[in-house]
Amino acid sequence: MMNRRIFTRTAIVSGLLASKAVAVSRVRKKPNILFIMSDDHTTQGFGCYGSRLAKFNPTPNIDQLAKEGARFDSVFCTNAICTPSRACIMTGQYSQTNGVLDLSGALPPERQYLSIEMKKAGYQTAMIGKWHLKEEPATFDYYKVLVAAGQQGTYFDPEFIETGMKFGKHGAPGIKTVKHKGHSSDVITDISLDWLSNGWNKEQPFFLMHHYKAPHDLFENAPRYDSWLEDELIPEPESLYDPGNHGSEGTRGKDDALIHDIGSSVSKRNTIRNMGMHMKIDPDLPDREYTHQAYQAYLKRYLRCVKGVDDNLKRLFDYLKKNDLWDNTVIFYTGDQGFFLGEHDYIDKRWMYEEGMRMPFIMRYPETVKPGTVVDSLINNTDFAPTMLEYAGVRTPDYMQGHSFKSIVETGVEPDGWREATYYRYWMHMAHKHANPGHFGVRTKRYKLIFFYGADVYPNGRKDWGTRSEWRTPAAWELYDLKQDPKEMNNVYDNPEYAEIRKKLKAKLKTLRSELNETDADYPHIQEIIDEHWND
Repeated sequence: MMNRRIFTRTAIVSGLLASKAVAVSRVRKKPNILFIMSDDHTTQGFGCYGSRLAKFNPTPNIDQLAKEGARFDSVFCTNAICTPSRACIMTGQYSQTNGVLDLSGALPPERQYLSIEMKKAGYQTAMIGKWHLKEEPATFDYYKVLVAAGQQGTYFDPEFIETGMKFGKHGAPGIKTVKHKGHSSDVITDISLDWLSNGWNKEQPFFLMHHYKAPHDLFENAPRYDSWLEDELIPEPESLYDPGNHGSEGTRGKDDALIHDIGSSVSKRNTIRNMGMHMKIDPDLPDREYTHQAYQAYLKRYLRCVKGVDDNLKRLFDYLKKNDLWDNTVIFYTGDQGFFLGEHDYIDKRWMYEEGMRMPFIMRYPETVKPGTVVDSLINNTDFAPTMLEYAGVRTPDYMQGHSFKSIVETGVEPDGWREATYYRYWMHMAHKHANPGHFGVRTKRYKLIFFYGADVYPNGRKDWGTRSEWRTPAAWELYDLKQDPKEMNNVYDNPEYAEIRKKLKAKLKTLRSELNETDADYPHIQEIIDEHWND
C-alpha cells in the first residue's frame, strides 16, 4: 500500500508538471516576431531583386533570407518619407487617419497600436534603433532609440535614450543620453543582441523592432568598407542623363522648360541640393563628368552602408540559429520606403515614381512559408501591422485600415476583395531643398496615375521646411503604363489611346480618397486646385 501511495502521489505530481510544461509549451509555440527595418534601403540595392547592382553582391545574408522564405515584388509605401511611413507601420492606418502627414508629425503612445496589441497578445516588446516618431515609444516593454540630428541619430558614436530615462528633445534640460562608441549599424546590432541575451524574458515570445539608421544620407560607412568597390565602375541608369518623356509641367515646367530646382539631383541641375555638392565634386568639371563622378561616389558610399547592414544581420541571424530561435521566429526585412539611386537624375525619395514608392520586403517563417516564394500582390505599409498581428494570433482591429497578407504568402491566393490599387500621397510641398511638389495618386498592377497639385497644405508655407515651401508649382497629371514602360520614361496622360484607362483610374482615385479618409476637406485651397484641374 505504501508503494502504491507513493506511486499515486508521484503520478499526480508528474501529471501536474507535465500539464504545466504543456501549458508553457503552448505559450512558447506562438512564434517570436522580428521586424527589421533599414532607412532608405531601396530594391535596387539588393541582390535578390536583380537590379543593375546585384552583381556586386551587397546583401548575401538578406538574399539568403529570401531564398529560404519569400520575396515580395509589389510592396509600396503610402508616403515616401521616414516619419509618415513609420507611423503607417505602427498604426496600420493611412496618414490623415493616424495624424502623421510629414516629418513634423508625432505618434503619441495611445496611437502606437502595433506594440499595444502585441503586448495584449502576450509578447514582450522591444524597440531598438531609429524610432523617429518624436514621442516616447512608451508602449514597448523596452526601448533604446537614437537621438540627435532630429532623431535620425549619427553614424558614428551614436547617442540613445533608453527605457527609464527622461524622454525628450535631445539637448533639452534634464535630458540625458547614453553614447556608444562605434558605427551605428554595429552598435544597434550589439544592443539587440544584448537584449535578446539578457533583457528578454524567455517565458514570453518576443516582438522586436530592430531598426537601422543606414543607409540614410549622407552615407557614412564603417571604415572597414572603405576599399570595397574602390576600383569598380558602378553601372549608371540611362535616365541619369536622358529623362525621355518622363514628367509633366508639374515636374519639368511648361513646354519642357526644366524647373531646375525641382527634385534634388545627382547632376548640377538642382542648384540648391545635388549629390555632387555632398560628395564634394569639383563644380568646375563639365556637366556630364560632374554627374558621373558624383554618381560613382554616391553609389559606392551607399552600397558600403548597405553592406554594413547585411553583415550585421549575419551576426543577428547567427545568434538566432545558435540559440534555437531561427525556425520559431517570423522574420521580416524592409526599408522604410524606396530611394533613388540616380534614376531620372534624382536622389532621395518623396516622389511617387517606382524607385521612391516601392519598398523591399522579405520574410522567413519555415513553418508556413515555402522557400523561394515570390509574392506579386499589391501590398502597402498599412498592411504590415495586421500581418504581424495575425502571426501573433490577433485579429486585425477594426480601427486599422490595412489588411493582413498572411494567407497570400502562405497559399499564393488573394482573398476575395483584395486591393486592386494602392494609394499614395506626398504632403511636404517643396520642402528641405529637395523641392518635391505636393502630389497624390493611385497605382494598380499595370498603371500609375499621379496628380501634382503643386501647393502646400499650409497656405503661408512652412518656414522650418525652407523658404521654397511657399512656392506654387504647376498643376499637372502623369500616367504611366508600367507593363510597356516599367522605368516610367514616357508619360502617356495626353495619349488618346489611354483615355478610357485615364477615366477609370480617376474614378478609382476618387473612390480611394473618400474611403481612406484622404480627401482635402480640411484644405479648401488645395481642393480648389483639384476641382479646377480634375478634368484637364
